[in-house]
Amino acid sequence: MAAVSFRSWVREVELEPSVYAADFLRLGEQVESLLAAGARIFHVDVGDGHFVPPVTIGPVVVRALAPLVHARGGRLDCHLMVADPEPHFGQIRAAGGDSVTFHVEAVVDARATAAAARELGLAVGLAFNPGTSAEEAAAAAEGADLVLCMSVVPGYSGQDFLPESIERLRRLRGLVAPEQLVQVDGGITAANVRAVREAGADLVVAGSAVFGPADVGAAYASLVRALG
Repeated sequence: MAAVSFRSWVREVELEPSVYAADFLRLGEQVESLLAAGARIFHVDVGDGHFVPPVTIGPVVVRALAPLVHARGGRLDCHLMVADPEPHFGQIRAAGGDSVTFHVEAVVDARATAAAARELGLAVGLAFNPGTSAEEAAAAAEGADLVLCMSVVPGYSGQDFLPESIERLRRLRGLVAPEQLVQVDGGITAANVRAVREAGADLVVAGSAVFGPADVGAAYASLVRALG
């Protein structure tokens, strides 16, 4: 399949709602509200119960959301918090996912894994945990559209932001290629969203801060304003 690039989907900066934090009784309604408020990239956290403790959401949810999101020009950014990511790529693509982000800690050869995703027409991200250095992640990021700096230990929604993540983001932005995007995920609130942007983040994932309030569209718009 033809290669795709995350860069073509991203405005100057994007706030990505993380649907893992959604009210699943109202998922379609909440995504509709976010699309109406201007959201265009939605983050889907896939956990396998091995790489991270919880089993979270997967291709079934991607398949349900894809027609709604794609009809409005949106994209589904799938974060694979799994021990063996490559076998999941085909399922994500078939369900309507637009990208896969896998963890550097979960693979032996990040470049080969990225190439396998590209073969399926997926955009590619490389994630790294708080215990992994920005230097190690950047060295493995050849072939990736984005590098995801986790600002919490991955697995559970609603965790507090790790303050040292600001410096990790700054280091990462200076290490990766100019055309590569920097993403941050975990503990994002109105109090820190501007700081992560100033540290170099192009893509900011927010879960509880978007889906916690009753009016998710208003919560999203408020965070976008704080993001600047």
